[in-house]
Amino acid sequence: MTYNFNADRWYENQRGLLVARRERGELDERTFAEARDELDRRYEEMLSRLDGSFRLPT
Repeated sequence: MTYNFNADRWYENQRGLLVARRERGELDERTFAEARDELDRRYEEMLSRLDGSFRLPT
């Protein structure tokens, strides 16, 4: 089985959704900034988990 998850694409898709919601007036600037910061935090956390070799538990 292969795992073809693209973290960068996921991030761009999620960020695009936030921008679209802001443009539709669903998010004000403050809420958008908070959601963007949370997305950035989740992305960095995800990268830290994906960036490494697989290790079996001891």
